[in-house]
Amino acid sequence: MKSTLFSNLLQITLEKDKSYQQRSPSNFDKSTKGFTLLEVLVTIVIVGILSAIAAPSWLGFVARQRLNKANDSVLAAVQDAQRQAKKTKRNYSVSIQLNNSTEKIPQISVHPGLTPPAANSSSWRNIGADLEIKPGTILLFTNLNGNNSTSGDEIDYTDASTLDSPKTITFDYKGGLELPVNISDKGSIIALALPKPDNNNQASNTKRCVIVQTLIGGTRTAKNDECD
Repeated sequence: MKSTLFSNLLQITLEKDKSYQQRSPSNFDKSTKGFTLLEVLVTIVIVGILSAIAAPSWLGFVARQRLNKANDSVLAAVQDAQRQAKKTKRNYSVSIQLNNSTEKIPQISVHPGLTPPAANSSSWRNIGADLEIKPGTILLFTNLNGNNSTSGDEIDYTDASTLDSPKTITFDYKGGLELPVNISDKGSIIALALPKPDNNNQASNTKRCVIVQTLIGGTRTAKNDECD
């Protein structure tokens, strides 16, 4: 029985081998062949067109996400200053500035008292430093013109270099704004913006801001036209 089974298997194998040998290359299905040069070039062109269309949208999305995260860090600094004031029962402040280098990087500092740290102090940190934000990709604006004092309701978004000295918001031991206070109806605004494509010193319409709006230290965030 084993001999018969072996003979049958051997016969089937030989028949398959014979059938394979009789097949010529011309009998293979055309789908087994590779791509033509024309097909490869067309594919490359299509991929290039799609990439050109999608790239600006993707880059814009990434820029907005970085702006959101940078604004979150400003909000965290303001809240930290307010929390420290209540915890230590003394004045605590959050200050902003552009660093002294030609790059004019937006910086922020949380510190005790009313007086901002020296411009080159290590207590200053670049806004969005943990996000590896490159200089010039985010602009800093404010309506502050002193300690708990604003220059008016509107912010001039046409020139980021107008922030020529540190500006400060100070909280008292209760977490409210330290007196005397002279703020506009819109409150004290720290704003970040993406620059215009044709002018790196002017803000585009994409803005984010932190607003300390009440004497008791009520704080909120806003975006775009709400930051004007």
